[in-house]
Amino acid sequence: MRVMLDTNILISSFVFKSKILNGLIEKLSKEHEIVICSYSVEEVQEVVERDFKNKLADLDDFFKTFPFELVYSPKNVETKLFAIRDEDDYIVLHTAIMENIDILISGDKDFEDIVIDKPEILKPAEFLKKYYNED
Repeated sequence: MRVMLDTNILISSFVFKSKILNGLIEKLSKEHEIVICSYSVEEVQEVVERDFKNKLADLDDFFKTFPFELVYSPKNVETKLFAIRDEDDYIVLHTAIMENIDILISGDKDFEDIVIDKPEILKPAEFLKKYYNED
């Protein structure tokens, strides 16, 4: 499966060294194709530059060693495919739809009310429970 990781997952993995998320990423890298959109890469960089300056030097190494496919997020989208409360989150899901992503993993509550067929939107714990029977 092609699995896209949202910005908040990347930040938690990189900045906070979340054991759960790093374990999830390890599983994904062995059994699935991890996809990250260019918008999320830019957003991670902005957050780290703004809030975690002491970790900025390590960000390039994080992305160099992270096993993922980078897909381009368009800067301007004219046609709205769905409604979402936070317009900043629109581009991530729009990119996932355009790139035929199977699952979007995010901890963002703005994705909870979105009803679409594909991608399936799951939180990390939901993904682990559904696909690995882990609680």
